[in-house]
Amino acid sequence: MKKTFILLFSFFILFAGHAQKSIINSGPMVGHTTMTETYLWIQTKKPAKVKFAYYPEGKIKNKKFTATYQTRQDKGYALKVKLTDLKRGTKYRYEVYVNGKKQSFSYPLSFETQDIWRYWQAPKDFSFVFGSGAYINDEPWDRKGSKYGGHYEIYKNIWKADPDFMIWGGDNVYLRQGEWNSKERTIYRYTHDRAIPEVQPLLASVAHYAIVDDHDVGPNDCDGNFWNKNETWEVFDYFWANPPSAKGMKGAVTQFSWYDADFFLLDNRYYRDANHLKTKKVKTILGKEQLEWLKNALASSKARFKFIVMGGQFLNSARRFETYSNYGFDKERLEIIDFIYEQGLKNVIFLTGDRHMSEISIFDPSNRNPVIYDLTCSPFTSGPNTHAWKEINVFRVPGSLIMQRNFAKVEIKGKGEDRHVEITFIDEEGKPIYSYRLNFDKPQRKIEREVKN
Repeated sequence: MKKTFILLFSFFILFAGHAQKSIINSGPMVGHTTMTETYLWIQTKKPAKVKFAYYPEGKIKNKKFTATYQTRQDKGYALKVKLTDLKRGTKYRYEVYVNGKKQSFSYPLSFETQDIWRYWQAPKDFSFVFGSGAYINDEPWDRKGSKYGGHYEIYKNIWKADPDFMIWGGDNVYLRQGEWNSKERTIYRYTHDRAIPEVQPLLASVAHYAIVDDHDVGPNDCDGNFWNKNETWEVFDYFWANPPSAKGMKGAVTQFSWYDADFFLLDNRYYRDANHLKTKKVKTILGKEQLEWLKNALASSKARFKFIVMGGQFLNSARRFETYSNYGFDKERLEIIDFIYEQGLKNVIFLTGDRHMSEISIFDPSNRNPVIYDLTCSPFTSGPNTHAWKEINVFRVPGSLIMQRNFAKVEIKGKGEDRHVEITFIDEEGKPIYSYRLNFDKPQRKIEREVKN
């Protein structure tokens, strides 16, 4: 009888442990991180009480606990918690407790705060990963024909690339028909896609930032007139742990810094005019408010490198699909270029996605104006554009066009005058495809300025 009781008790313990582990749908995930703060995010499958423990690596005796928080159905059981008492330049380990039980994971849970540097020391070398287009197959809702998504192992290889943080450049989910009109169905899409096992180690130990593009917001090529954009943006906010939105801005507009680089995250959907609107002389993608915010933020930036992150290519000269050159948005594009020149802004790099292919574009005038780069990277797991070679982009760096699933690792390294940016495009198996060192000081090739049409 005693032996039977022990067996039954052991079975109960195993079952209870499994039930506790399975209550987590996705995460934990590290979000926006500074010298003294970070966000931790997690999603459960049903209402649960969650708290985190954290301590400097190797100093478990200094463990601290957050308060306990309840996940809620109306927010998709997603939760983000801000830690505010961290030490600068320190690697931390953290733990997850659900309903009072510590959860176990087969990969490390960690984050590292930024170190102080200005007036103290040279900025540290760092790296980040960028890309866009993350389609996760879901058979009942997928388009007919062959599977559009694939090679999810790319996320394991991003994790192995060991970046300090990652920027998701839009189309991070693909809302299907019947989903973008419903908050509950939008939550379903995020819940389904975020749960794939391949992405979990990456979420748990790398800081994550995200922008939106059309498939995060609504139908393909949707614009500022999409009636449900406020609700789909609200769900976006549940599932990402970005810095707070820029003051007065609607949509996914924000900014953060990583040592000597500033990152300006733009929303190319919330304020956007319709692509096929013909009655407006100067059409906008960013909208007046967001454009003015960007100009002022760039003018105020003291960072050595300025990264502008947005969906859709900025420099590409081809008037195809949703490049900034197409649909009459080119005047706003040239307004931004003129502003960069008038302000004398150096080391401006656009990070763009959307196009299901990758390439480097360089606006390198023959006069004394600074060089502008556009680093396009797409897709992670959605279908690649294998016909992109037909597209004539006069600003494309020869040899940089990539027409397969990939991600970009961007490294900022070096001291003093040798401080520079290198980009390496890497395929889904973790193999380098193409590398390029950005050169802001010396013209790489003469390109006449695009004619205003």
